[in-house]
Amino acid sequence: MKLYDELIFRDLIKDVSDVEKVKELLNENSIRFYCGFDPTGKSLTVGHLVQIVRMKLLQNYGHTPVVLIGGGTGLIGDPRQTSERQLLKLEESLENANLIKKQISRFLDESKTIYVNNYDWIKDINMITFLRDYGKNFNINYMLSKENVQSRLETGISYTEFSYMIIQALDFLHLYQTMDVKMQFGGSDQWGNITSGLELIRKTLGENDAVGLTSPLLLKSDGQKFGKSESGAIWLDEELTSPYEVYQYFFNTSDSDISKYLRTLTLLDSNEILSLEEQAKLEPEKRVAQRRLAEEVTKFIHGEEALKEALLVTESLFTGDFASLNEKAFKTLEKVLETRKVELDSSLISVIQELKLASSNREAREFISNGAILLNSEKVYDVNYKINNTNLLFDKYIIVQRGKRRTGLLIVK
Repeated sequence: MKLYDELIFRDLIKDVSDVEKVKELLNENSIRFYCGFDPTGKSLTVGHLVQIVRMKLLQNYGHTPVVLIGGGTGLIGDPRQTSERQLLKLEESLENANLIKKQISRFLDESKTIYVNNYDWIKDINMITFLRDYGKNFNINYMLSKENVQSRLETGISYTEFSYMIIQALDFLHLYQTMDVKMQFGGSDQWGNITSGLELIRKTLGENDAVGLTSPLLLKSDGQKFGKSESGAIWLDEELTSPYEVYQYFFNTSDSDISKYLRTLTLLDSNEILSLEEQAKLEPEKRVAQRRLAEEVTKFIHGEEALKEALLVTESLFTGDFASLNEKAFKTLEKVLETRKVELDSSLISVIQELKLASSNREAREFISNGAILLNSEKVYDVNYKINNTNLLFDKYIIVQRGKRRTGLLIVK
């Protein structure tokens, strides 16, 4: 399968500026292409995986990714559909840019990847140059027709965000002229900015071979934004979202979304993807495709060891056996289980209620008397039991279980 055809198979192409030229560049050449990430936060989310997987795929085919971290454009902000972005301070934007560069570097071959920060050239452009050399090439009616601007006309848009497309267009021109970058990738919400870059290159240089293309925005079957959970975004930073949480998010993928995610978010062979899709149709209750998706994405983001840890935590929560977990896994449990910090000598009866394992003192006493309460797998029958430092796990943890299916976690101060 040629690269362009594989991108189509994986649903990674939506808008294309010149299909024949793009096919030629991707299938018959070795080019530099770029994708931009604005450092509006300290971490990317799983919503960015579409672009990261596509960069990795193109790199595997011999093309060179130029990863643009928008330390400059991050100070302006791409217009959102709802309201103005909170402006970052320069030091925040540059600090976030370094963190995101480090994050993306985990996924790509470092020896065959180029990183740039558009603050390096944007900071040297004065207002007169910006208006005369760049702004002069943009017609207001053309800018107003762009979807991301249109969506804000009723609620209002500042000149700062309105000018964002000019700055991003300037990025494409700069990379095309100085680094021979032929192609820009992005999500379909970036199509207006990408075509603005192509237009600026044409007006500045005349005939050229620059192209742009986008991928469809990855939405769930119910129309919700991909990567959002009940508690917020699913982050690529394991301090913000643990490998276990990533695994669970994808293991719980609906049957209607599984095909899309396998194609778009993994680099599994096309034959394996088709086989998994068939299994999902014939035996959906086995969730074979969901398990493979969860394993592949977790491993891609966090590595083999983190996947093993996620599987161990998953198994422990299912079986109620936590003996094989390491200290890092207990950090994950802090996020997953009902967790309370307690002092030594705290009453077990009160602790059980705080962990929502009992609804009253009477019920808590009953559970203890019946041997239904376990502390680190040991049954406790004493209704007057006080929390102590005997047999703490990693010097501070106590697993509190009511039977095998109801579990809480204590952190002893």
